[in-house]
Amino acid sequence: MESPDAVPPPQPIGGGQHIVFIYGSLLDNEILNALLKRVPLSSPAILHGYNRFSVEGCSYPAIIPIGSKKVEGKVLLEINDDELNLLDAFEDFEYERRDVEVSAVGYPGTLHASTYVWVEKNDPRLQNDWDLNDWRERHFEAFLQMALRFAAEYRSQHSQVGRLDI
Repeated sequence: MESPDAVPPPQPIGGGQHIVFIYGSLLDNEILNALLKRVPLSSPAILHGYNRFSVEGCSYPAIIPIGSKKVEGKVLLEINDDELNLLDAFEDFEYERRDVEVSAVGYPGTLHASTYVWVEKNDPRLQNDWDLNDWRERHFEAFLQMALRFAAEYRSQHSQVGRLDI
């Protein structure tokens, strides 16, 4: 049920605008810039009713719904359709994009946002909470190189059909 204080999602403006809640490796501005070729306007935010986990054997985290928990992250504002499609491809099959409500600094009530939720909520690989600082120390360089390769390949494939605006 929607909160009476919920703020409606932004209306599409020339190619659409989206709000995306991020909570893992995308919190790093260098990773965002590698993927989107910009660092979008953002605000710290909290997603209630979810928990963040590290995933055994992976450098990235997962979130799943757990009623009494919360995930701290941020919302990316003014994400266009092409950027959202790139993020969808980057997040891959282990995640599904879901509409959620988040509390964001500087915004009254809640914001409607998209986020990427781990598909297999009973995955035995889900472990303790994921830590951004630990990730930066252990995985940043390799992850940045992977993100740069992914973005270049994605743009190459999608610009050939003449429909990419990022």
